[in-house]
Amino acid sequence: MVPATNLSRPIIEALYSEALVLADDVRSVFALGTREPATGENAMVRLALSTEGLKTTTRMMHLLAWLLNQRAYFSGEMSENQVRNHGALPPDRRSDIAQLLLLEPETRALIAETEAMHSRIARLDQSWRQQFAMGSPVRAFQDRIDREFGQPQDVRIELRQSGPRQR
Repeated sequence: MVPATNLSRPIIEALYSEALVLADDVRSVFALGTREPATGENAMVRLALSTEGLKTTTRMMHLLAWLLNQRAYFSGEMSENQVRNHGALPPDRRSDIAQLLLLEPETRALIAETEAMHSRIARLDQSWRQQFAMGSPVRAFQDRIDREFGQPQDVRIELRQSGPRQR
């Protein structure tokens, strides 16, 4: 797949349609958590369903809000400056592995699908905010090392090209 060089109305509309379908699936799965517990139902499973349901529905609401902001921008209802200042996608709150293991495989798959969609849209949001600028591979590698080892940005070692010494 060729990476996008800008966001467009068709990209946003396709993502919005996908998000609506996914949100409906999430609602139908996690709406079951609002019923009275069955006799003998495991309290830990119910707690996991409730906790992961809250994370998943919140994730979907953040995605839909971001997509609605983009739609408003393409419709002329919001300026680019408004979207840049107030339309950032919040960071995801990943699922707890221990709680996921208590849930049914279908529910886990649905949660994973929402996390994957959040990751995709987060990459789009970040790229759009950087105006789809292609960075230097060396700079990207340095940034990755900084993230992994926690080295502050101002302590970075600059690389210089070696060449013949001048006298």
